[in-house]
Amino acid sequence: MSGSGGRSVLVTGATGGFGRVIVFRLAGAGWDVIAGARDTDKARSLVADAAERGLALRTVQLDVASEASCRQALLECAEMTGGGPWALVNNAGIPQAGAVADVDDEQARRLLEVNLLGPARLCRLVLPAMAARGGGRIVNISSGLGRVPWPMGAWYSAGKHALSALTHCLRVEAAHLGVRVSLVEPGAFATPMLSRALTDLDTLRDPANPGYDNTTRLFTAVDRRVPGPEPVARTVEACLTARRPRPRYVVGRDARLLVPLHTLLPLTLTDRLKHTVTGLPRTPAPATPPEGSGRRVKETA
Repeated sequence: MSGSGGRSVLVTGATGGFGRVIVFRLAGAGWDVIAGARDTDKARSLVADAAERGLALRTVQLDVASEASCRQALLECAEMTGGGPWALVNNAGIPQAGAVADVDDEQARRLLEVNLLGPARLCRLVLPAMAARGGGRIVNISSGLGRVPWPMGAWYSAGKHALSALTHCLRVEAAHLGVRVSLVEPGAFATPMLSRALTDLDTLRDPANPGYDNTTRLFTAVDRRVPGPEPVARTVEACLTARRPRPRYVVGRDARLLVPLHTLLPLTLTDRLKHTVTGLPRTPAPATPPEGSGRRVKETA
């Protein structure tokens, strides 16, 4: 397939970050774009910005963490497209920075709802119409951090690692339906994700944990130097238009370097590197005796 042919595609998390660039690129290439957005005001602004660029797209209100919202959005998509979108791009995601010991159940559950269970639910809901139509495409956007777990961001890495595993299984399970499934693993790009992660660090900051200060400095430095997200949008378009899309696309120089290195190097070496970068100690600090606990010398006459 060399072009869109006017085919419909639902993109989640479309009002910012990767999603915004993806929908503009696909709309410019002739796709019938349906932008999923949780915030209706942001959805209206997205449509207006697209119109200023000479692009047309439609929106549906969609909170991927809500089963009811997912079902309603896909009912609306079915009405818009006469059966449902030909392609789904699961882009919506949130960060959750902070040490494992400091992230509570509610925060972890929220991340998994948005980054894992929501995409899985949407895949499940679109598959019947794709199978009835005889084919379709699903693109799940994970992260290089799904394969390079990073301290002080364990829950984000865990959610993306799980999404990657789910995608690899779905690709095999859906092949006989004519549905091609691809995984996109970006490195660091200029999106609001890093600034949100910095907010997480400020919220959970433990003065006794040196990892917070070092990770804040690291994220701030990375945020100033990363390129724009256009390569990710180009990759998503390739997933949708290639006759035989690749199972996995690693996007960004940092991800293309770190993912194979992390795979090949022994864990003892990658652990040492992570300790160095995050400032997290490798060994316990020497115990300090309680005040007044020293041995007293018996006085003699």
